[in-house]
Amino acid sequence: MAHLLGGESLHLEFPTRTVFENVTVGINEGNRIGIVGRNGDGKSTLMKILAGRLEPDSGRVTVRNGTRIGYLDQSDVLNDDHTVGYAIVGDTPEYEWASQARIRDVISGLVSDLPWDAPVSSLSGGQRRRVALAALLAQEWDVLMLDEPTNHLDVEAITWLASHVKSRWSKNAGGLLVVTHDRWFLDEVCTDTWEVHDRMVEPFEGGYAAYILQRVERDRQAAAAEAKRQNLMRKELAWLRRGAPARTSKPKFRIDAANALIADVPPVRDTIELKKMALTRLGKDVVDLEDVSVSFPLPSGEGERQVLKRVTWRIAPGERTGILGVNGAGKSTLLSLVTGSLQPSSGRVKHGKTVKIATLTQQLDELREVENDRVSDVIGRKKRSYIADGKEVSPSQMLERLGFTSAQLSTPVKDLSGGQKRRLQLLLILLDEPNVLILDEPSNDLDTDMLAAMEDLLDSWPGTLLVVSHDRYLMERVTDQQYAVMDGSFRHLPGGVDEYLQLSAQGATSTGSSSSHPTAAKSSTASDSEQSAPKISGAESRALQKESGTIERRLAKLSDEQARLSEAMSAHDPSDYAGLATLGEKQQALQDEIDELELRWLEISELLS
Repeated sequence: MAHLLGGESLHLEFPTRTVFENVTVGINEGNRIGIVGRNGDGKSTLMKILAGRLEPDSGRVTVRNGTRIGYLDQSDVLNDDHTVGYAIVGDTPEYEWASQARIRDVISGLVSDLPWDAPVSSLSGGQRRRVALAALLAQEWDVLMLDEPTNHLDVEAITWLASHVKSRWSKNAGGLLVVTHDRWFLDEVCTDTWEVHDRMVEPFEGGYAAYILQRVERDRQAAAAEAKRQNLMRKELAWLRRGAPARTSKPKFRIDAANALIADVPPVRDTIELKKMALTRLGKDVVDLEDVSVSFPLPSGEGERQVLKRVTWRIAPGERTGILGVNGAGKSTLLSLVTGSLQPSSGRVKHGKTVKIATLTQQLDELREVENDRVSDVIGRKKRSYIADGKEVSPSQMLERLGFTSAQLSTPVKDLSGGQKRRLQLLLILLDEPNVLILDEPSNDLDTDMLAAMEDLLDSWPGTLLVVSHDRYLMERVTDQQYAVMDGSFRHLPGGVDEYLQLSAQGATSTGSSSSHPTAAKSSTASDSEQSAPKISGAESRALQKESGTIERRLAKLSDEQARLSEAMSAHDPSDYAGLATLGEKQQALQDEIDELELRWLEISELLS
């Protein structure tokens, strides 16, 4: 369809507010567009800009050569001294206008009850409105812009007007812009709807009913997605800010913003409530390992290798423990004792009477028997509801929470990606309602978003959780305490992963210092000294602090620019690929500069510390 007129990057400000910000719209032949929105948001203002009656502060309006635009204003523009006839057809001889079917139709439809020679000054407000509308429609226009055309019209006149507008041009000719509160008229006439709100114009296909359906559905999806994202990210942010100081190495203005965002966010897990629920499900006894040792015969057959030495571990209801250790240290052996699949060489393992243990393995064993079944059939065999965050949810809602779409429910299990299988495996285990859950490297095959979703789900799981993982972030995120399997012993780590790393480093140093080559230990010490941070002078420190402040101010400005650019992109015409590409390039350039400045800020922070 040929382009008739449009506005590009329109920006308009009044003394007290901004009306439009970087709005781009277009009208093509065949478009019949209804403009809706709250009063005062700029519907009439937009039409005046497009009609050339109001100049925007920036941006431009383009009109195809020769395009004739007819405009019906809300204000009364009739001359009181004219007659009804003169106001409509001017001094055109009767034989000329009477021979035109369009003009006869307009007069019959709008002013047939008015005396042709009556002065305009004698008319009521409604009559004057009809005369003004008739005068406009009697002329030839390529684009009609009607501001509240149904005001003061009765049902018959409105019905006539709708019929006239629909038949005025052929299907792919002419253009209509109409602002009206008459929803029937919008439905009857319009092929498209523009919603004016929040300094932007949002397009929808169809008339009013179609617009409402799309708006409600879009708002529902956006609200649901945003609520999920906000809750997840705020919870994630709350955990990050309560975590190790090293994770907060960001410019101060960002830390302040983060603190403000999470000021009222509770801890990621309600530990007390979860433990109460775990006690209800488990009782006081879960699994107790008392003075347990495990040894395996050496491959040579000569002697044994002791993996665990006199380990005592009493697992409590609701406990969330991460287990650290190098490969081969004995983590899997320890968990085998917990599940009961391995008996100790000495000592005692006691399981509570109500304990139901499930393990998320790395091998996806749970899915092998159902690999040819559809996802919906597999979960349909499980229980119909599940309690999450204190609310009852269905298995399909749980799948949605773990990133599955409705279309994927009909997919055979074997056709799922590795990450999807991993998430389905976790859900099937949770639907079996174990009260002790063991996760063995649960982060395999999952991207960061899905890891966050899985962590969020585990936050509300009311049972005992044991996690073995090399993923430090996940380990610290989902567990409340960490233990290490080191040299056959099972050691509590009050300092978490950092303490484990220190102990590992000390163990390596100790081993190195007892080497038969004394020079090896000396070399290590010298290397550590050489790698320590260089001293900086007072003048250098002041210069770095000044540079840091400059970077923080620049980052704040870039952050504002980035926000404005994002709004501009969301309001941009989606069919304008070149314009969107240009905005995308600007956005990428901003992000590149932000990344570079943040990296430099971190370097300065390290030097100053």
